[in-house]
Amino acid sequence: MNLEKYMLPCLSKTILGIECLGCGFQRAFLLLIQGDFTNAFKMYPAVFSSILFILCCVLSFLDKKRKYSTLIITTGIINAVFMIVGYYFKHFETIFMM
Repeated sequence: MNLEKYMLPCLSKTILGIECLGCGFQRAFLLLIQGDFTNAFKMYPAVFSSILFILCCVLSFLDKKRKYSTLIITTGIINAVFMIVGYYFKHFETIFMM
């Protein structure tokens, strides 16, 4: 079954022609589900940190007895760093390699 036809289009890429920081997450997540961890990381380096951040947010939502604010902020910062560094290497590394 081809799940790519059900993926959401990136509004930034569709309207402005510029990829956003999240471009590639859906395909990387599908690769992750298929067990292709290496290619998932190559497709979107922040895939693992994004999933960790999402899981922390869900855990915070489900478990109201504990405070998860520090964990959410920490994983959010780590995820943002991975997203920015991955975006940089995806778009600007090829310029310097030429």
